[in-house]
Amino acid sequence: MPHSNPVVYFEIPVNDMKRAEQFYTNVFNFQFQKEDIDGYEMSLFPFEEKNTGITGALAKGDVYKPTRDGVIIYFKTESIDESLRKAVQHKGKILYPKKINEKYGFAVAELEDSEGNRIALHETLKND
Repeated sequence: MPHSNPVVYFEIPVNDMKRAEQFYTNVFNFQFQKEDIDGYEMSLFPFEEKNTGITGALAKGDVYKPTRDGVIIYFKTESIDESLRKAVQHKGKILYPKKINEKYGFAVAELEDSEGNRIALHETLKND
């Protein structure tokens, strides 16, 4: 098997698709593509085949249960401070405040989204 990143897709459980879409659009400026996949309501995150990284979807259905426990998805952001401000403004909660890792040149934070999921933010520090 060729060497590649092992994760290719994720799904974030939601209870209220409209509320979740509004949260992620307001915090990250995402636009979603709505799909019905195997009887489950999905809102697909943006994806560009030629770019690096993975994509996923907001997913609603009986097998999808929002949680603060389990896997944590990291979203890249240009400004953790701005993303946290927008998240709180749109019914999110800060769970782990911004921490800077000077050695590796990045900062991280964790928050609870509008549905009760724990997600994280990753910001690459700029060399000034």
